[in-house]
Amino acid sequence: MQNPKSKIQNDQPASFIDPAAVMRIKNLELRAKVVVEGFFSGLHRSPYHGFSVEFSEYRQYTPGDDPRYLDWRLFARSDRYYIKRFEDETNLRCHLLVDMSRSMGFGSLAYDKAEYAKTAAATLAYFLSLQRDAVGLVTFDERIQEHLPARYRPGHLHHIMLGLERSLAGKETRLGPPLEQIAKTAAKRGLIVLVSDLLAPIESLETQLGYLRSRGHEVVVLRVLDPAEIDFRFDEAALFHDLESGRELYIDPQATRQRYLARFAEHAAAIATACNRLGVDFHQLTTAEPLELALFDFLNSRLRRGRSPARRARPARRAAGAGGD
Repeated sequence: MQNPKSKIQNDQPASFIDPAAVMRIKNLELRAKVVVEGFFSGLHRSPYHGFSVEFSEYRQYTPGDDPRYLDWRLFARSDRYYIKRFEDETNLRCHLLVDMSRSMGFGSLAYDKAEYAKTAAATLAYFLSLQRDAVGLVTFDERIQEHLPARYRPGHLHHIMLGLERSLAGKETRLGPPLEQIAKTAAKRGLIVLVSDLLAPIESLETQLGYLRSRGHEVVVLRVLDPAEIDFRFDEAALFHDLESGRELYIDPQATRQRYLARFAEHAAAIATACNRLGVDFHQLTTAEPLELALFDFLNSRLRRGRSPARRARPARRAAGAGGD
């Protein structure tokens, strides 16, 4: 399947909503609804409107599926084998891990990284709930702040939104504890989505992501950064405050820009290499980009990977609606 992302960006720029406009909506669930509806509206107006239909109604064929349910028309268009999703099929079990450390409080725009990350996570949760998928949430800083098991039941989405709306409380970013927690508690294979600026040593990140992959989980990493962090948009010497350590440093941007950019690029490359080595889908977003792109990256990862960690379940269990771990 062709990658529609660049095509949508080039052909349908007006279909995306300015993230600043989205952030002005106070209610987080309403924000998520606006982003999801805007996303699908844009797809239906684009040359790739079938992208959303294929994700909603089909999944890629895996060994063991009944070949009688293959859709040959879709094969002719995509050159891939897809089968219809069934009502009694176990849906996706997704765990959203959202970084709420102090570094996420940085923002050069009218909103910070934390607000953007919360909205991205809320968007994914809202979309997955529409799909009747089980969604869980872990928010963390140097320790786990909130842990909601993956479920699909009335009222669960509201609890996730409440968990995301909590303010930043901790200091440093520690990626190990939340990943360890999910590895211990998520006995059934599922999808782990990590939303973070990843401004932390990558050694523990690589170890824990590797462990999750060894347990059969799919992993998607959404790295959220402020534009000023990427290109170091500072011109005058000033006193910089470290949000996590509390230290204050006097920095002359003219003297330190090149070294900063080199170290930042080195760190980013190491993250991308580690994710690639582990088979983890890695996407980088800036807070200036439309939030629809976060949803697009998520859906594109699912379609490109072409497999679901969940298997069929008996109709009786599906009707119970437990959806927990």
